[in-house]
Amino acid sequence: MKLVCTQTNLSSHLSLVSRAVSSRPSHPILANVLFTANEQTQRVSLSAFDLSLGIQTSFAAQVSEGGTLTIPAKLLGDIVSRLPEGELALDDGDEDGPDENGSITVTLKYASGAYQMRGIGAAEFPELPTIEDGETANLSAEAMIEGLRSALFAASGDETKQVLTGVHLSAQDEGLEFAATDGHRLAVVTTAAHPDDAGAVEMPKLSVTVPAKALQEVIKMLDRGSSSTVAVKFDPGQIVFEWADQRLTSRLLEAQYPNYRQLIPRQFAHQVTIDRKALLSGLERISVIADQRNNIVKMTLSPESQTADLSVDAQDVGSGQETIPAQITGEGMEVAFNVKYLIEGLKVINTTEIQIQLNTPTSPAIVSPLGSLKMTYLVMPVQVRS
Repeated sequence: MKLVCTQTNLSSHLSLVSRAVSSRPSHPILANVLFTANEQTQRVSLSAFDLSLGIQTSFAAQVSEGGTLTIPAKLLGDIVSRLPEGELALDDGDEDGPDENGSITVTLKYASGAYQMRGIGAAEFPELPTIEDGETANLSAEAMIEGLRSALFAASGDETKQVLTGVHLSAQDEGLEFAATDGHRLAVVTTAAHPDDAGAVEMPKLSVTVPAKALQEVIKMLDRGSSSTVAVKFDPGQIVFEWADQRLTSRLLEAQYPNYRQLIPRQFAHQVTIDRKALLSGLERISVIADQRNNIVKMTLSPESQTADLSVDAQDVGSGQETIPAQITGEGMEVAFNVKYLIEGLKVINTTEIQIQLNTPTSPAIVSPLGSLKMTYLVMPVQVRS
């Protein structure tokens, strides 16, 4: 393999695929990135795969001799990221291929220096999964980003909760639905599914749960590109996202996702309309004291004064109180929340005002944006002893 490319291209694409390199590989080759240079297309493809998450990307290069090989991802990435901008030459320098141990010496040259690394032949590198007979659809990239950004934060980070560490994607009549829950809060977001027709969903059977880690990478990759459409393919075990010259594959979480829709109340006795930034700022200030104890903040709704009062009293630490104007219907009440859950939910909403709907201090509260985003954020209040 012999090729010339820019430092900028190689560094940025290495950074992208390295997120799918295993930190504790079960086999040495899984710590490597796969290079495939194509003389006909004059492109270089990079792939990484940890047997669960796979990422593939490609970029233009001057390929004088095609071929495949693998190079340790961390070593190569650390070297390339420190090189100055300009042209780099990559050469495996061995027409006979890997030695008896499967090793290849790879030389990386730039204007004023050269580095040699021990690579491994590509024969042992596992192929990224492909889906031949599964379902396929073309979805709006903008809708994917909006839905994922608004739901991912609510997924569980506890690996023992298995299916709750993912986001559930399903096709509904009104669009594409994203749902995530960690057992204490639930985010449900519906976006237009198709770039050309807000009501069109090309795969009505879509109902899969994808690991949050994989979807976080989908957002990062889509943010880098200019594609308006994402091709989504899936079968009972895998899902593949493809657009432009990039591809991400991920295993699916197989357990049954909870029936979250039945958790959302249909009627409410209390309703609060409040400025999102004012509430978020107040919560962030008062969380300084709440964080010293148990992250609990009390919210007192006062229909007489049309205010929502935030308060926290941490024994031996201090206390705090914030008063925020609000439009309140229903009787006054006091309810307590985990301040972290409220802050995280408000941060992913970008509307000026939000609505909070409640029934009792111990039943689910619903936070929703007043604007174009169709989002339901359910938060369970915390029971506080007097």
